[in-house]
Amino acid sequence: MYKQLTLEFANNPEPSPQSITHPSGYSGWYRLHKYWGKKPHEPLALTIQQLTQENDIILDPFVGSGTAARESRLRKRRFIGIDINPIATELTKLLISPPDYPLIRDAFLFLEKTLKPRINQTYQLKDGRTASHYLWQNNQLRQIWLSGNRSTTRLVLPPTPEDLQLIQTFSTYKSRIIRPPKFFANSRINASPQLSLSDLITGRAQHNLDLIIDHINQLPQAAQPAMKLCLTAASGQMTKMVFAVTGRGKTNGNRSKKIEVGSWVIGYWRPPLHFEVNVWNCFERRVTKLLNAIKNGDPLQGSTICETLDQFYQNNAECSIICAPCQQELKNLPKKSINLIITDPPHSDRIPYLELSELWNSILGIEPNFDSEIVISNAKERAKTATLYNQTMSAFFTDCSAILRDDGFLVLLYNARQQEHWAFIKQLIDSSEPSSNLNYLGQFPCNYSARSVVQDNRKGALKHDIALVFGNPNADLSKISRLKTIRGWSDTFPG
Repeated sequence: MYKQLTLEFANNPEPSPQSITHPSGYSGWYRLHKYWGKKPHEPLALTIQQLTQENDIILDPFVGSGTAARESRLRKRRFIGIDINPIATELTKLLISPPDYPLIRDAFLFLEKTLKPRINQTYQLKDGRTASHYLWQNNQLRQIWLSGNRSTTRLVLPPTPEDLQLIQTFSTYKSRIIRPPKFFANSRINASPQLSLSDLITGRAQHNLDLIIDHINQLPQAAQPAMKLCLTAASGQMTKMVFAVTGRGKTNGNRSKKIEVGSWVIGYWRPPLHFEVNVWNCFERRVTKLLNAIKNGDPLQGSTICETLDQFYQNNAECSIICAPCQQELKNLPKKSINLIITDPPHSDRIPYLELSELWNSILGIEPNFDSEIVISNAKERAKTATLYNQTMSAFFTDCSAILRDDGFLVLLYNARQQEHWAFIKQLIDSSEPSSNLNYLGQFPCNYSARSVVQDNRKGALKHDIALVFGNPNADLSKISRLKTIRGWSDTFPG
């Protein structure tokens, strides 16, 4: 294991302070699953390396896409990850304990042999060829695409009566496996309580999703979680939310008439001009990404994950991943036991994580705990207000101070447009009698690896996050010396 870790570091050198300003795009494990609000690995990796040592305990109470977990384990730190979102903890487990390549390869070959012909039959043209895309406009089928290869371009065909008849055979199909998703009245993400799975996914796609889930459940138990995560990762491209890109180049005067395939990007918006994509092709692409990530082995393969904090501390274990509200689990952690808390918490109202993850969680068949989510939601029936958010986050800081070692650090990746959404942090810094011993040490900007349409289309959209660095009274301040060389470091508070 040690040699493998050393080899990984040799191939992936430690991020430099300069890489925080210009992070690389998502690659390898970090491009397997979409996950909303995913952060680049460079600031997490550099912070973990500078503020901790091997076998130190790192906590991420909002573990999200699992980036901090993987970067911690690659550096042989012990790790505790908590998240209320089921898809987040399942994804994190995959990143820190990847499956064996032959296991996933054989599982996929089984699915390919037994499923691919059946699914492709649902997209079959009269002449026996298989369609890859269907272009819809206002519920009318406009075009059918057949994928090309290296020597040929795609073939675009008009729909025939046979194509329409095939589609009609699945028009009333409703999934017998996928849990009916729960939505709230949130216009910001185009959601309402009346929104159903059939509004998002065609009957044909639901039929094929059921086939895949049925067959995944026949696989060896060890292969099932990874294959189901591949399915959730592919699910966005299986929906009516895949918009058709038109008029590319219009800003430079070279507007193209070519229609291109977009992706699921803006809440649950179903654009009038959208694609229906062959479900098997979507799934196959995601499994291929997983196989590419593990084909040469992985230094974290076979890692044991504890499911409770008691197991973690009693067994001196390497990691524990827990799906629960962090405000509940933080109180179960031993006092003065954590060396570093590094986390990307909910940024007030920027991303309603559970609401946006509901499609994934419904495919997994897991019910999320909406009531305990820390967030400001535009869905008024959830009563997730700014006041409640600031109160809960203030209590979060108090709990963090109690479980941090006297020489521990806390690094919060955060940003918000409204000043009132910074209140819980300002209260900690400005109070003459703070509820914790944490001292504010400074901040540096964390640029995004990729732009977000959801964030960029809002007035006053934020262009980067801010890493806020805190330390307990006995923290070794020399450890932050390299962080201070990051371009944009400041000892002052943002704003």
